[in-house]
Amino acid sequence: MLKHRGFPGRLPGSDFQFTIRRANPKGVTPITKRERYKDRRTPDKRADEAFMAALWEHFGDQPFERGNLDAGRLSWLFGREVLPAEEPFDPESYEALLVIDEAAARAAFPGAFEEEDWA
Repeated sequence: MLKHRGFPGRLPGSDFQFTIRRANPKGVTPITKRERYKDRRTPDKRADEAFMAALWEHFGDQPFERGNLDAGRLSWLFGREVLPAEEPFDPESYEALLVIDEAAARAAFPGAFEEEDWA
């Protein structure tokens, strides 16, 4: 499992996890598309935006390996702002390649592309 060095482990001041420390010995947690409802809590929305900002800062529009990125946090963006970068896509692989759909990400999280300090 690739560890993305320098990627924030969590949203500062919260328990919203962005990365995992080690591979799951019981098997890889699959990435699935989670529905984001309009009545989500503000802290959840902020965590999504901070995670997108970190993804954009580290990877930009280039494909990236899932590695140690948290499957739960990726699942909130998967299928909309974060897309598979390869076919066939294996949602249960730490080596799976993903890519940011910049247009969708900018529309959903405009603050993630501004010069904001998320720390």
